[in-house]
Amino acid sequence: MTAGREVAGGGEYRADELAEAAGITPRTLRFYRERRLLPPPRREGRVAWFNDQHLERLRTISELLARGHTLGGIAEILAAFASGQDTGRTARLLGVHEPLPWAEEEQVPLSARELADYYAGETAPENVTEAMAIGYLLPRGESVVHVSRDLLDASSALVKEGIPLATLLTAGRELRAHAEALAEVFTEVLRRQVLPEVLGEGRAERGAPPSEEEVKRLTETLERLRPLVKKAVYAEVSLALDRRLRAEFAPPGAGGDGD
Repeated sequence: MTAGREVAGGGEYRADELAEAAGITPRTLRFYRERRLLPPPRREGRVAWFNDQHLERLRTISELLARGHTLGGIAEILAAFASGQDTGRTARLLGVHEPLPWAEEEQVPLSARELADYYAGETAPENVTEAMAIGYLLPRGESVVHVSRDLLDASSALVKEGIPLATLLTAGRELRAHAEALAEVFTEVLRRQVLPEVLGEGRAERGAPPSEEEVKRLTETLERLRPLVKKAVYAEVSLALDRRLRAEFAPPGAGGDGD
């Protein structure tokens, strides 16, 4: 077996070495390069040197092909990742990748293969693009980051229950709007009733960034209040589901609490 050479940051391979390591033929590798499925190699004179990133890309392509994706579809998925790089830079500038101390949701880095594992047969380019547009997926180089472990686990479980990912994304976009409205209700309560006590009267309106001590006090306050807010929202959603399910599925004449 032909081996590449070790360099700082990983291995490097000539074209035939890369093809052998990826389990494809040199002709297939040339075809992928012609389709622009691989980033350009590093050139040293007339020799093209590929690296571990290229090898991982080829393995990803092979796995996506095995899952039934076409090369055209794979190209669109890879393009969707690449087109979001400016968005990722903007997200970093806005602090999305550096959450505030009181942020709770666990972000999950995912390669294209891992994303396909979560949503078997559902990672069509339009679904990936829509998930990025909503904000569920953030581009990070050639991979993505899902913004919430809980949302990732719940949505993938619902897909396994037979609900198409496209349907979940449509519902998720609407749910996101409602969630923003709920968050604004509680944020306004905090702004009016809590911040003046924590930061002092008029402090929030002055616009200066909070000091380290103020951030500490605010974090301690939010750690106490946030679980209560989430419990209230959960209870309201649960009650609303009870009402909707009763109205939709209860037999005629059946009564229940709140009727």
